Amino acid sequence: MKSVAIIGTGLIGASFGLALREAGFDGSIAGVSSQGAIADAIRAGAIDRGAPLAEAVAGADLVFLSQTIGRIIDTIRHLDPLVRPGALVTDAGSTKCEIVDLARQTVRRCQFLGGHPMAGKEKRGAAGADGGLFRGRTWVLTPDEPSELETPAAAAFRSWLDRIGARTVVLDADEHDRVVALTSHLAQLASTALAATVADRLGAPPRLQIAGPGLEDMTRLALGSYDLWRDIVATNTQHIDRALAVYIQKLEHMRENLRTRQLQEEFERGALLAGRLRLKKGTDAIS
Repeated sequence: MKSVAIIGTGLIGASFGLALREAGFDGSIAGVSSQGAIADAIRAGAIDRGAPLAEAVAGADLVFLSQTIGRIIDTIRHLDPLVRPGALVTDAGSTKCEIVDLARQTVRRCQFLGGHPMAGKEKRGAAGADGGLFRGRTWVLTPDEPSELETPAAAAFRSWLDRIGARTVVLDADEHDRVVALTSHLAQLASTALAATVADRLGAPPRLQIAGPGLEDMTRLALGSYDLWRDIVATNTQHIDRALAVYIQKLEHMRENLRTRQLQEEFERGALLAGRLRLKKGTDAIS
């Protein structure tokens, strides 16, 4: 792999460029984004130059789509005449079915391999880029067939994922979308709902001065941008709907058992999962 085109030089795209550089990649990295985002990414050292889409992907061995989901979908519609045969196109979209299905239909001159790095920050843009962002974090790959992981282009990409410290997990696209509806999308919507509920009931300070750190912790995700989440919800509606239904059912069960032993059982079950998540985080930090 000698040349990379990063389409979308925000936090994830710029962090990927930085991660490649820190892992020893000495080829060219071109970026496609707005003028301001390109300037920020160059300043951060994540890309060498900005370029129009056609120019950036024409000679790229790897094309990394790190835009919002809607823009990834739009870019995929225009890619096939532009890419170099033998290249690999991959993405960082946080839902996979619509992206993978469209790529299967439209990208024929080279290989497409769906991906989702499970990493991020509240801060957006290349100014917050971090070459260590993916270290110890899961990077999901969603091939249609296992053999797609063994092509020369895919093998080279997976080798670089290893070098930047990502932990690859292989899932089919639908299973990925089902899992992240529970592990990511439900968490965002639950945090947003909690913040909106408290806002409706308590409004502005001084009543909020009574809030403890628990509310701050639980509403951290509510800071997320609707512009980003609109596409996520729109492209994973069925799985998110099921996840919300199960969550609402759990809340109803807890409400009905506020005075029974079953509430204790829910506390114990919840604490067990919370402990596992924190143990995993601690293990990742050590490794």
